[in-house]
Amino acid sequence: MSRQLLALVLAPILGMFVVCIGNAFISSLTTLQLDAAGASATAIGVISSSYFVGLTIGAMFHDRLILRIGHIRAYAGFVSLIAVTILLQGLIFNQTAWFILRLINGWANVGVFLVVESWLLLASDPKTRGRLLAIYMIALYGSGMLGQLKLGLITQWGDAAPFMIAGMLAALSALPMVMIPRVSPTVERVEPLPVRQLLRMTPTGVMGSFGSGVAIAAIYTLLPLYLQRIGQDITQVGQMMGIVILGAMLLQYPVGRWSDLKDRQVTLIVLTATCTVLSLAILLLPHSSPLLMVLLFLLGGGLFAIYPVAVSHATDRAPADALVRMIQGLLLINSLGCAISPLMISPVMTYMGESGLFFCFAVLNLGLTAYFVIRRKVRPAPAPIAPFAAAAQMSPVGVELRVTDDLVQGALDHEMAEPLDKVEPPAQQTTHAAPDHSFSCR
Repeated sequence: MSRQLLALVLAPILGMFVVCIGNAFISSLTTLQLDAAGASATAIGVISSSYFVGLTIGAMFHDRLILRIGHIRAYAGFVSLIAVTILLQGLIFNQTAWFILRLINGWANVGVFLVVESWLLLASDPKTRGRLLAIYMIALYGSGMLGQLKLGLITQWGDAAPFMIAGMLAALSALPMVMIPRVSPTVERVEPLPVRQLLRMTPTGVMGSFGSGVAIAAIYTLLPLYLQRIGQDITQVGQMMGIVILGAMLLQYPVGRWSDLKDRQVTLIVLTATCTVLSLAILLLPHSSPLLMVLLFLLGGGLFAIYPVAVSHATDRAPADALVRMIQGLLLINSLGCAISPLMISPVMTYMGESGLFFCFAVLNLGLTAYFVIRRKVRPAPAPIAPFAAAAQMSPVGVELRVTDDLVQGALDHEMAEPLDKVEPPAQQTTHAAPDHSFSCR
């Protein structure tokens, strides 16, 4: 990777890293403070879901805003909104207000991701995308883990301190972006494949993406509630959440590489069956057991790996001209799972108590296991067309970072060997022109 390219992408990655540190501990703190104030699990779930609803809405419409005003100004506007919503959370403790503020916060956060990911995409070419994606993931997971681990320390400085620090981090994250030359890459309209077409092409990919969204949103929003209700203090909650994210970061790649050797359906079956067993083990485990940390590490690794393996399975069947639109469609399905997850699981926690969270994890993963077994009997998985690429949930534009030369060539070779269902051409072409590192001034 050239120094010129590294210098070009360092600013957006650094800015995202800074703002995501604050977002990480505010996400957990929102749940913990609502619980400490006596809010029901259902109310906490509704407020938590508003963040993911904002993410989903923003993912569908932000590209128009960025096209109109440019990347740098859009980024500055988004992080300003993030700072304001977080600071207002610290000033106003009201469930209705927090619902609105978390909705706006999610809407602004996905704008940050879209700016950063589209910047990386247009600054790179297919040969360097894999390395940029790895740097992006390290920054994303690393910031989340750091924010969770510092949660206990920050709350010792006072009730308002976490909101003030997160607001300052959001404001500071604009500095790397506004200090670089006033240039930015172009971004094009997103036209993901419709759900009906995705279900016809890759039902396993659709169910895996949806189930993963349900699980991951519950991890971020309801696991802190579970940990606090079993008697852990804020420092311990932050440490446990950090362990879960560490598991997600460390285990995703070896699981993915194993899916290259076995077929991906078998990997999904083993993953979801293992997550079922781990969830049941946590249900039966005494709350004070030191094994809880180990089980959460493994569960985090398993749950976060379902989505990238499901997407890799889907791309093994996709025509080359549909790769980007397919991954965009699966991402939106994943976002839908995230949005409804707290609404589905929090009433179960209200009825069953904190153990309802892992009961839901067990039921969800058992259902996914059964579905994947049935699908394997109906239609066995094809051979992988390209090596597994680890990835986090991204914006619809940023998913093209996954589409490397190897993946496109593998899809073309597979099409020649085995005819595939044709995909209706989009109303507007969404694939980018061959990257030449040319940027349009804003």
